[in-house]
Amino acid sequence: MTSVESRPARRVRPPRAGTPNGQWKVDGSEPLNPTEVLKRADDGLNVRERIETIYAKNGFDSIESTDLHGRFRWWGLYTQRRQGIDGGKTATLEPEELEDRYFMMRIRTDGGVLTTEQVRTIGELSRDHARNTADISDRQNVQLHWVEIESVPEIWRRLEEVGMRTTEACGDVPRTMLGSPVAGIAADEIIDPTDALRVLSERYIGDPRYSNLPRKYKTAITGHPSLDVAHEINDVSFVGVVHPELGPGFDLWVGGALAATPRFAERLGAFVSEERVPEVWEGVTGIFRDYGYRRLRNKARLKFLLADWGPERFRQVLETEYLGYPLPDGPAPQRATGPGDHVGVHKQKDGRYYIGAATTVGRTSGTELIELADAVERHGSQRLRFTAFQKVLVLDIAEELVPSMVAELDALGLSSKPSPFRRSTMACTGLEYCKLAIVDTKDTARDAIAELERRLADVELPEAISLHVNGCPNSCARIQAADIGLKGQIVTDEHGVQHPGFQVHLGGGLASHTRAEAALGRTVRGLKVIASDLPDYVERLVRRFLADRTEGQTFAEWANAADEEALG
Repeated sequence: MTSVESRPARRVRPPRAGTPNGQWKVDGSEPLNPTEVLKRADDGLNVRERIETIYAKNGFDSIESTDLHGRFRWWGLYTQRRQGIDGGKTATLEPEELEDRYFMMRIRTDGGVLTTEQVRTIGELSRDHARNTADISDRQNVQLHWVEIESVPEIWRRLEEVGMRTTEACGDVPRTMLGSPVAGIAADEIIDPTDALRVLSERYIGDPRYSNLPRKYKTAITGHPSLDVAHEINDVSFVGVVHPELGPGFDLWVGGALAATPRFAERLGAFVSEERVPEVWEGVTGIFRDYGYRRLRNKARLKFLLADWGPERFRQVLETEYLGYPLPDGPAPQRATGPGDHVGVHKQKDGRYYIGAATTVGRTSGTELIELADAVERHGSQRLRFTAFQKVLVLDIAEELVPSMVAELDALGLSSKPSPFRRSTMACTGLEYCKLAIVDTKDTARDAIAELERRLADVELPEAISLHVNGCPNSCARIQAADIGLKGQIVTDEHGVQHPGFQVHLGGGLASHTRAEAALGRTVRGLKVIASDLPDYVERLVRRFLADRTEGQTFAEWANAADEEALG
């Protein structure tokens, strides 16, 4: 194996001549767009004091515009979509015309780690201040809706009493960090990332040195061989591996993100020991802060810098300018050993059991969260986890209590033996609350699941077929990384009538036990589906797959090889 020390030094190329990209270490820190001006004028972290002392006391109309439409995000707050505005108007109205006087509040839960007390508190806050709404996202956190500005300080107080916060849950900051939901409990874990994730969250969240990044910044860390944190689509990821000389540690990946210009993360080929995770994270984050592109918002994610630099140059800058030492080369992760959603009943390393249960596309309620916390405590546990696939894990259940716990979860609509469609369907917030959305997602996906369960009850699928429903092109539901990915748009039928619908992506996915590496979905020219026709389309597609597939062929393999006629 070639060591870093033996590689010849490579000179970092100077930036290309022409228009500056707003890279602080290259072009200086003069703001080049209105968002950068806003951030330079006042750090987003500072708006909390104004919320507590002015806005919550004087009401929505007292909120200054740059705070409302900018800095509030640093504390997990977005204005939600005004009810009754159809998706066809999303692109024609100004954001201020689309917004309501209520907020979506995102509660930060790094690694999806929760106690029953914390889950109960979220449920009570939902009941008391958010019209009983609560959505579990694919970032392992919870989103409340209908939150009024007057309620925000009280919500913060009650969250902080149980060790929770909304700090930097949105904004140009390190967002909620994904972590393996079975960290520290799985019998087949390579390395436990619990302490490393805790240090990252405690040390760097709310740190003004990293509260003004070029764009949002997503972190993931796992030590489980199922590759359960979607590491290929995060800005920085640490993936558990075993080094032949140095033992268990992490493989470093950077520069992943989807949205309108999807790009998977790349390995730097560097091995990171557990104790060095925080300083390596800080180094990668520092590169993004100092060299990231700030002139154009749509080019400001880390993936664009990595695309221009390449992994070798990125690693060189990390080691020479930010760490001051070389990282050892290391192995790539092995192929995933099983599904990363952890649905089902599994034995823990201590002999007790954890139970993974599927929500219906993340939708729950405050009342259900309170009942969930009560049920878990009745079964002798106080620990839960959310996954990066909108699932819920209950930990530490004694073997003799597993059947009873499974039954109570079922009664709450949380199935540990879900149908393939309930298990593998995800949906973003959608038109109901999101100002960017064009179509409804939660209800559309829920209705499609129920209909597909009915229509295909007699069909035995060789694998779960992932169905991801997104309300706009931004891919919060990972549409390009799904077997069937649906991007919301207005679709015109053969009679010239417009309907909410979807552009279809087929055959995408992340590295898993059924595929060796991640791949973006195939877009078939002209293939669009009206939302009301979604069950018809998916049923037709699944039956065609089952009829045409060769022995051992996965849905993704079939979809990428099939003629366009078979996919329509």
